[in-house]
Amino acid sequence: MTCGAARNLRRVETLAGIKVVTLAPNVPGPVAAARLRDLGAHVTKIEPPAGDMLAHSAPRWYAALHRGCTVEVLDGKSAAGRAALAERLERADVLLTSSRLLSLERLGLGWDELHARHPKLVHVAIVGFPPPDDERAGHDLNYVAQLGLVSPPAMPRTLLADLAGAERAVTATLGLLLRREREGEAGRELVSLRDAAVVFAEPLAHGLTQESGVLGGAAAIYRLYEARTGWVAVGALEPHFAARLGELLGVPSSDATALAEVFATRDATAWEAWGDECGLPVSAVAPKV
Repeated sequence: MTCGAARNLRRVETLAGIKVVTLAPNVPGPVAAARLRDLGAHVTKIEPPAGDMLAHSAPRWYAALHRGCTVEVLDGKSAAGRAALAERLERADVLLTSSRLLSLERLGLGWDELHARHPKLVHVAIVGFPPPDDERAGHDLNYVAQLGLVSPPAMPRTLLADLAGAERAVTATLGLLLRREREGEAGRELVSLRDAAVVFAEPLAHGLTQESGVLGGAAAIYRLYEARTGWVAVGALEPHFAARLGELLGVPSSDATALAEVFATRDATAWEAWGDECGLPVSAVAPKV
């Protein structure tokens, strides 16, 4: 007798049959499009003659994000390019963009004109700042810097606003498709990268991850410790984890100095193996790449 039914690991293609056309380059657009592809949508990426900067700056990531997608080169500023794009949009369900709204209007992709020509097409427009500042220039670094999420002179280790915005774009796409299914009406939604970053700044804004906060290093049971080689991340927040940590190490779990002395006696990888063996949230910090 087995202990339970076999797990069904087959991917459910929620968006099977949905056609997505994306004009969005760099990071947020390709990440969102890849997520929609993984949900079963057929994705056609339209690139300008100059290509996508991501293909040059991170070619392996670009290739992974565009796996299984159709990539076409069209000059949206030419009459032939616009006609070819219109033909593809006629068969599409979703348009994904990451240009400023005025730029879209100049290309004939303002919402009123787009909706009149393609009434079944939903449009997710990724922008930097939300209206009325949507024409303001900005990138991931600008948004997170404004929100206090960088510590100069160190640069951010990831593209928080871009990746958060990509997930919001996917959610917006699903919401618009559901609305079209229920009400028969296609719509457009703006996804602001700056607004996406604001959510991720909330723990800092409310003190949780400030230096004086419980998740900012003030608590001995949730902080980084230097090991003999490398660093160790300890996340023993729950009382039973904290109690077991102190019991096994033979020092009070509330004493950061005592814990630091213990963790300095072994390598970070050894501490991670020990944490796994003891069922404790102790991890080696990956070396900087």
